[in-house]
Amino acid sequence: MSDFLPVRKAAAIAGGVRALAKELQVSPSVVTEWAKKNTPVPIKRCVQLEIYTKGVVTRKELRPDDWHEIWPELTGWP
Repeated sequence: MSDFLPVRKAAAIAGGVRALAKELQVSPSVVTEWAKKNTPVPIKRCVQLEIYTKGVVTRKELRPDDWHEIWPELTGWP
């Protein structure tokens, strides 16, 4: 089983998978699927997680393969 550490870190900040799921208004099984890396974290949820964790977990970490295409402003270009 693959373990997606950014989601695990967010869950730890929230106080567990159930608490994080409640905060995001999704089921705990959805968060578990993200944590197992079975499904990617949806774009909308990436932003919510970054805000909720106060930047401890970032959009770049949550979408490592395509963040630059979704949020080009994060690449550092003016």
